Amino acid sequence: MDRGTVGSAQSGRLLVEVREEGRSAVITPAGELDHHTADLLREPLEECLAKGFGRLVVDCSGLDFCDSTGLNVLLGARLKADAAGGGVHLAGMQPVVARVFEITGAEAVFTLHDSLEAALADDSG
Repeated sequence: MDRGTVGSAQSGRLLVEVREEGRSAVITPAGELDHHTADLLREPLEECLAKGFGRLVVDCSGLDFCDSTGLNVLLGARLKADAAGGGVHLAGMQPVVARVFEITGAEAVFTLHDSLEAALADDSG
């Protein structure tokens, strides 16, 4: 498997790392995803899609917080990935982040996995 690191971005409250894992791009945000940090996640998601990765796996296990702006970044990536015939898989959400998806109903439009390993083992979309 190709595990080369593609890149990373960081602010004081959010670190985003990107790597290739087989046919997937694995995006790992850690910290707080909100209005002030959303572009740090949006940009790598869009870059991965522009490079032809239709299957994006977002490892959410390091996210401590996600507000509506962060949710909208992920929803936007999902729409673009779906249009390209791929999908966005969310893995390992902490309860506080999962609650945002539950309250808004967004959990119904994403493929959710308990762990990164489970997301990578799932070869759908």
